[in-house]
Amino acid sequence: MWGAPAEPADSYYEVRPECTDVPNTKFKIRPGKTLSVRRWKAAFSPDGRLDIAKTLDRIHRGGIHPTIRGEVWEFLLGCFDADSTYEERDQIRQQRREQYAKMKSDCREIFPVVGSGKYITAPVITEDGQPISDPLVLAETSQDDNTIEIVKELTSRGPLDNKVIQWLLTLHQIGLDVRRTDRTLVFYEKEENLAKLWDILSVYAWIDTDVGYCQGMSDLCSPMIMLLEDEADAFWCFERLMRRLRGNFRCTDSSVGVETQLCSLATVTQVIDPKLHQHLETLGGGDYLFAFRMLMVLFRREFSFCDSLYLWEMMWALEYDPDMFYQYEDSGSDMEKTEGAKVRQKSTRRCGKYERENMKVKNPEAQLPISVFLVASVLKEKSSTLLQEARGLDDVVQILNDISGNLDAKKACIGAMKLHKKYLKKAQATPSTQKLFPFTL
Repeated sequence: MWGAPAEPADSYYEVRPECTDVPNTKFKIRPGKTLSVRRWKAAFSPDGRLDIAKTLDRIHRGGIHPTIRGEVWEFLLGCFDADSTYEERDQIRQQRREQYAKMKSDCREIFPVVGSGKYITAPVITEDGQPISDPLVLAETSQDDNTIEIVKELTSRGPLDNKVIQWLLTLHQIGLDVRRTDRTLVFYEKEENLAKLWDILSVYAWIDTDVGYCQGMSDLCSPMIMLLEDEADAFWCFERLMRRLRGNFRCTDSSVGVETQLCSLATVTQVIDPKLHQHLETLGGGDYLFAFRMLMVLFRREFSFCDSLYLWEMMWALEYDPDMFYQYEDSGSDMEKTEGAKVRQKSTRRCGKYERENMKVKNPEAQLPISVFLVASVLKEKSSTLLQEARGLDDVVQILNDISGNLDAKKACIGAMKLHKKYLKKAQATPSTQKLFPFTL
């Protein structure tokens, strides 16, 4: 109702009473601005087609009401096409639930702890595929007898496939990360919710043979468990998010995937704030590794839980590409295809504001994600402090750590949009940059 007071959103994500050092949440549910249940239902035609343009505009203005956040995210992340009908989405949802059940069953057949309501936090196998049998190691890791017997039975069938060995070696690390993820929330006091998070990440690690599981993925998956009641729906929402971000997690012996975005961040900063860039290079921070965490887990540590969700949906609404669903569906299991060039014949009205600007860039490889400009906007805001007070990389890290809990998600997105436009104009006028980033404005 117009004129009604803003409602705090913290009550939807209850924090354990003993956790007193949690950042304050700035996001509030604002009548007339936040996408409400009523507005959301009204955005669909009688047969279920979503008016995505109006929906994106509402999200830009005030985020999404927590009670419908999960189902809206399914559209923002490309799980469903906005032009699909209720019937079509029901069919897709059922097919995906069956597909997830099959993948989970395959994992459970190898390692029955999957789907049991439990999870492991200790290694169960050696790197050469043998069950851990050292009494001292078993005592230290507190493995239960059932888990030990499962591994012994598995290895008794003969030599294990390398894929199976690598997956089993990952499972306890997933468990350790799950135990640490969002532990301030009452939701994760329940073991069944921790087990659900472990199951989803374990299944994902099994199907994504290129990237598998990496630290930080639990931070990205955790909100999906809370927002979507059905485990399969949560899995596919996370899988779609990973389509965007998996390149950040791809590692080789000589590089980390996120280095590509760090290089882009360096280029952007050099264009919009050359003094700061030069200062950071002088301090030995020209590789911008101090921004690693922000890009890897999308500012989860810099915002409260609730504010980080608000930031994410603002980013995804700004970046929304109406072709996304079909790109993902057409690529099937070949995830690589979704990280490349995009089809450009589309209605700009149905695109997010940031995506419209990105469409002006000729070279698809130069179309940078908004997360790069979010980090750049933080650096720009702290530019004078960094120039005056940072005398070493430790100072840079400390200054940036001090922003935790003090950022405003909406202002950060507005700042990122402004920097993006400024960057495009300046880059176009800079010959050395224009060779790398050709534009039409």
